[in-house]
Amino acid sequence: MNMDERIARINALYHKSKNEGLTVEEKEEQNRLRKEYVANIRANLRGQLDNITIERPDGTKENLGVKYGRKSQPDQQRLN
Repeated sequence: MNMDERIARINALYHKSKNEGLTVEEKEEQNRLRKEYVANIRANLRGQLDNITIERPDGTKENLGVKYGRKSQPDQQRLN
């Protein structure tokens, strides 16, 4: 199931819950899909943030993924 299909299913389950209620299985599915969606968003955001490099006023460059994220220390060749 791709992300668009997951979102559509999450929305369908939400509307069904408001109109007629969900079965126990549907509630479990809704919870699982929401967790998968949030995990995907976090992973995408982390990937973007890990690739941000800022240049300080003194000309040095700092990779925020190394400083705050889960990215390992790159060699100095790539930063310059």
